[in-house]
Amino acid sequence: MNIVLSLIVTFWVGFLIVKKYKPQPVLFIAGLILMFAAVALGLGRILPVKESTGLVLFDAFEFIKQTFSSRAAGLGLNIMAVGGFARYMDHIGASKALVKLTIKPLLALRSPYIVMSAAWVVGMLLGLCINSASGLAMLLMVTMFPVLISLGVSRLSATAVIATTLCLDWSPSDTGTILSAVTAGIDPVIYWTNYQIPIAAVVIPVVAVLHFFVQKWFDKREGHVVQATTFTEAETDEKLPPMIYAILPALPLALILIFSSLWISWIKMDIIKAMFIGVAIGMIFEYFRYRDGKKVLADIQSFFDGLGMQMANVITLIVAGETFAKGLTTIGTIDAIIASAQSSGFGAIGMILVMISIIAISSVVMGSGNAPFFAFAALTPTVAAKMSIAPVVMLLPMHFAASAARTMSPITAVIVVASSMGNVSPFDVVKRTAIPMAGALITLVAANFLFFYR
Repeated sequence: MNIVLSLIVTFWVGFLIVKKYKPQPVLFIAGLILMFAAVALGLGRILPVKESTGLVLFDAFEFIKQTFSSRAAGLGLNIMAVGGFARYMDHIGASKALVKLTIKPLLALRSPYIVMSAAWVVGMLLGLCINSASGLAMLLMVTMFPVLISLGVSRLSATAVIATTLCLDWSPSDTGTILSAVTAGIDPVIYWTNYQIPIAAVVIPVVAVLHFFVQKWFDKREGHVVQATTFTEAETDEKLPPMIYAILPALPLALILIFSSLWISWIKMDIIKAMFIGVAIGMIFEYFRYRDGKKVLADIQSFFDGLGMQMANVITLIVAGETFAKGLTTIGTIDAIIASAQSSGFGAIGMILVMISIIAISSVVMGSGNAPFFAFAALTPTVAAKMSIAPVVMLLPMHFAASAARTMSPITAVIVVASSMGNVSPFDVVKRTAIPMAGALITLVAANFLFFYR
């Protein structure tokens, strides 16, 4: 009964999200339904007796309150600081300056398809400083896209490459990275250096090579003629700040890495302080640029807006996902799935593959990597413990699979944004992203087992 009910509710959740219903209330309602059903059917309790409010109806909302409190004060503040910093960097033009600076060396390469693949690698590196996939794509469509087109690459090839430049959310300040690290009980910097970088180091060259051959093959099949055209920066360049602004988006990352166990460990630095320091330095740059204190102080509102947007969109989604996960746990579905996997001989490897498959398929169907990953991440420690494996071994490929799979969906934000700016069909774009991203999925899963499975 619990499995059947969970499947019905889960299918309902997926159906509504695909139909563009707001995911947070859908996940909240689904979690509440499962929790109340578990109590009604005598399958479990929402809260332990000592934490209960005395009324089942209130216990569910007590769980939501406790989750909001813990997430907003810890993980949530990290995510909000990152979001605010990113919004401020975009507002003052520092993100555009960084992208513009990194494109110039690529023009020394002769083959347009080598330039295209190299541009993708640069985009992946920029993703360490610019955590929004759609935001990074918009910047690259303004700056990198015209360069690739002028060198003779087709519009579809250029769009497909740019749309996948953040196919791995691998920055230590990425919201999914922070959630994964916290859930696995690992410091985000250590999670990044010890776990994410080894996987990314294998995946990035594989995808770069796949893009080279796949996009070249598609262009040839569709009769595209590679012909360079004249190109001037004035045709695509927007009004940019001084190029020294390009260092600003990278400052928090530099602070996090310098003042960590990797180098200077006796000085304490965390993500929140690094973001605040980055904003403060940005304000100093802005003052010397404009000599207008009133404008500089007024522009800081973009940072506060970024904080609020992360609370409204990301933190609420995490809590909603945990509420849904709580419902699945309370009704006993997770225990039943684990027991079935164990009895069927799946073992730990089989269970990891099952979880990765669920996340990847959900990302393609929903057009979002965060929604399914945030919904299932909270379950991972329980599943991993019962399979006698470290949670990170399951969380890492799930997180990367979510971000890689979303770029195979024609309804995901980054594909839609890049396609509209490139004036091409998102369905045509995902035909060109499917093979490189499938290669990314296979490679990251294989590397995860090779490097970390014991």
